[in-house]
This record gives sequence, C-alpha cells and structure tokens, in this order.
Amino acid sequence: MKHLIAPSILAADFGKIYSEVEMLNDSEADWVHVDVMDGSFVPNISFGFPVIKAIKSVSKIPLDVHLMIDHPERYLQQFKDVGADILTVHAEACPHLHRTIQQIKELGMQAGVALNPHTNVDQIADVIEDLDLVCLMSVNPGFGGQKFIYNTIPKTKKLRDLIDTRNAKAKIEIDGGVGLQNAEKLLQAGAHVLVAGSAVFKADDPKDTISRLKSIGKDIYMV
Repeated sequence: MKHLIAPSILAADFGKIYSEVEMLNDSEADWVHVDVMDGSFVPNISFGFPVIKAIKSVSKIPLDVHLMIDHPERYLQQFKDVGADILTVHAEACPHLHRTIQQIKELGMQAGVALNPHTNVDQIADVIEDLDLVCLMSVNPGFGGQKFIYNTIPKTKKLRDLIDTRNAKAKIEIDGGVGLQNAEKLLQAGAHVLVAGSAVFKADDPKDTISRLKSIGKDIYMV
C-alpha cells in the first residue's frame, strides 16, 4: 500500500466546508485530518463536536482527528460519537498515556499519540507497541501555515528505528509545513502519512497537488 495523504481541513475555506470535503472525496486523499484546539494546550481554538459531525456527514474517507487539548481523556466517547476513526492525543497532555490509549482502542478507534517538536521519541518507547499512529509535529502546534522544522527528518528516522526494533505496527505521520518541497525526504526517512494543509487548500488546483503528493516516492516504502 502507498503512503497516505491526509489534507488538514484547518486550512480549508470554512465558508464552503461541505464542498471542500466533497473535493477531498473526489481526490486521491486517504484521510481528512481534523485539528482540534482548545485555547489552553495550544494558543488557538478550532473545531468543536458539531463541526466534526458535519464533516463526517459528508466525508467518504476516514476522519483523522488530532486533539491538541488538555485532558483529552474526558472527551473520548464524544469524539467517537461524532465520527472520529483515528484519534490522536498529545503525549504532553496525558499524565496516564497508556490508559488513554487503551480507552481509545476500546471505543473502536485507532489510537495515535502526537509529539511536539521538543519531545524525544524515547518518551513513547513504553507504549509504541500499543499504537496505530505516531504523529510527529513538524511545527509548533496551534496555527496553520508555519514553516517546517527540518529536525523532524532525523527525528522520523529515529522513530522508524524504534518501531522496527520493537516490531511495532504504528504508522508515522508528519504534521506541519509539509508540501511538495519536503515530502520525498520525509518518506525516505520512514514516514507513512503526510498531513498537508496550506500546501493543498491554498493551491491553485488542490486535487492535482494531492495527486502529486501521492505520486512522490513510489519506490521508497510500501505501508
């Protein structure tokens, strides 16, 4: 299976959110990436439950919901109810990370953990075999349109080594500043899922950009 492309709906035109999701349905996108921000864990506020439910009602591809919120364990059932297929929490926001991962899986969702740029991948070594996804933040979370942090590339390699050493199954997702200029290097480093926001939704032809991202590195890695 090819690497996956998960356009971030945070960069979409909210005034025509339904047509933006329908555009993704008609593209080569694999997931819809949904960033949830609470104004506490990160200095911004984004989607609530009604918006995610509305996106789910239109989307024909899975919702990859990324929680940039404090105490995410309080809301796991609600995110399941509004349609999250993959639910990712931040390691930095979860004092009882293992328990939160297990609760996500018990609810029937795939479980992911996100790491901020300053957080070492060793922090999740003890739970790596329980994860379906690890999301490496390649910008500081909270705002779209930021510049890519290039230290993410060696960090991706380190995470891939950890996954391979443990014979774990987690996919590596890269979120922040991803586009045609760095996608191939990320795939070479071991990434499986590329989140692209501005690179897709600000493009003259978003579907073509998704197709080009999907076609990069055809022989690099098969998921």
